[in-house]
Amino acid sequence: MRIGRRTLLGAGLAAPVAGSLVACGEAPEQTGRVLRSAARLPKAYETPLPLPPVKRPSAGLVEISQRTASVEVLPGLRTEMMTYDGVFPGPTLETRRGEAVTVRHINSLALPTATHLHGGHTPAESDGWPTDLLVPPGFESHHAHHAGHGGSHEAMADPKAQVTKGKRDYRYPLEQPATTLWYHDHRMDFTAPQVWRGLAGFHIIRDDEEDALSLPRGEREMPLMIADRAFDEDGTLRYPALDPELLGEPGVEDRYMAGVLGDVILVNGAPWPEAEVEAAQYRLRLLNASNARRYALSLRTSDGQPVRFTQIGSDGGLLAAPVEHGEVTMASGERFDVVVDFRSLAPGTRVEMRNALGTGRTAQVMRFRVARRATDDVRIPERLADVPEPEKPEGAVVRRWHFRQAKVHGRKGWGINGKPFDPAVPQAQVPRESTEIWEFFTDAHHPVHVHLSPFQVLRRGNHGPGPMDLGWKDTVDVRPYEAVRVRVKFERYAGRFLIHCHNLEHEDMAMMAGFETV
Repeated sequence: MRIGRRTLLGAGLAAPVAGSLVACGEAPEQTGRVLRSAARLPKAYETPLPLPPVKRPSAGLVEISQRTASVEVLPGLRTEMMTYDGVFPGPTLETRRGEAVTVRHINSLALPTATHLHGGHTPAESDGWPTDLLVPPGFESHHAHHAGHGGSHEAMADPKAQVTKGKRDYRYPLEQPATTLWYHDHRMDFTAPQVWRGLAGFHIIRDDEEDALSLPRGEREMPLMIADRAFDEDGTLRYPALDPELLGEPGVEDRYMAGVLGDVILVNGAPWPEAEVEAAQYRLRLLNASNARRYALSLRTSDGQPVRFTQIGSDGGLLAAPVEHGEVTMASGERFDVVVDFRSLAPGTRVEMRNALGTGRTAQVMRFRVARRATDDVRIPERLADVPEPEKPEGAVVRRWHFRQAKVHGRKGWGINGKPFDPAVPQAQVPRESTEIWEFFTDAHHPVHVHLSPFQVLRRGNHGPGPMDLGWKDTVDVRPYEAVRVRVKFERYAGRFLIHCHNLEHEDMAMMAGFETV
């Protein structure tokens, strides 16, 4: 089946320079515009922190139902969402390294989907290529072919698109270290609204190496999906899509083309929640699942005393050694695995997680309340994992990727190397088992995500890796007019993969490029 590419973007961005893309009323480090809620918003820290349900494979298989559900996000209101298994976030999948799993997605929605395991070392046919669609039964294929913005039509067909109806099996070998991954929708041109409506969940890989370490576990291990949203008076999600049905014209209203920022901060789907903890060490698996919002997270007690993070892992697994931070800065798609020590705090102490890149309510994230004293025998080791020092290989191919505003079929939009995404034409062919140097250049904040293989950051600008660049990464926050150099080795799998901006509005507005491993 040939899937037509919508022509993208109408009137274009509000201005041609990165400085004009800063959201009104937000920190200058945000690229986007705030979408205000009409609903009455709850007070902070009155909602208990929920934890997503956990699913584990049975005989190597996990089934997930993609369906609409009425979910209580704001207290007392119902919000209809696109969900995995009827919950938001979707269920947390727990798997083990080297134990291959098939995740069977069953689409009972009204729209096509394409599921991507973000950070997964995955064969191409299971990577969630954006035109490899899973369509619900009865969905007519002509809905995927239509005129683009302004009624013009310049289809870019993808003759290799693999479209299935009803259900689709994604096969994950899981030949990678223990880490925090996440799965989310990746449908071409409509990733942003479909993730916004609920299609996101954790996928945690465990292994013997990590199990042998003295780290918090059980109830003292918390996955925390941080995301922002906006709501109408009745609890309906607000989103400035040009076509709310997500079947016709793609994209958002012109003023939101730099990115959509909600004014409600959700953690695991709850607004500004509070978590009850013991006076012990806790492992927090932090995920920025926002469409465009960046966070600079810090912890502080109610009397103003700072509480530090000890980072033990990044996107691709454990660090070589633990690193302390007073603040963790996260762009969309990034994960940081940290330990927080509450042992010295008296019962009744409250610890607030703040966001220095927000203002007003968006500067608040969540709160921890120390309920009781407890025993704790965790001793974080000085050495966590065998992670080699990032070094440039001699004679490596160097590829340059420019993430900038670009013409998209004659209109303003986003592109890579001056080109909009064409699913039929890769921008690079990469030999398997090769190690290359990739350089990313930007005009605004662009969190750059590379599919298939993790990378190590070699340089940021004229300096070495930044404090948030440690370990194995699959997403790196590239700041305005900055250059970031990474080392990446393309192992095992041949086929089509992606590099793209993980500001999801930018992604939908053509800031993707295909590369092919051969």
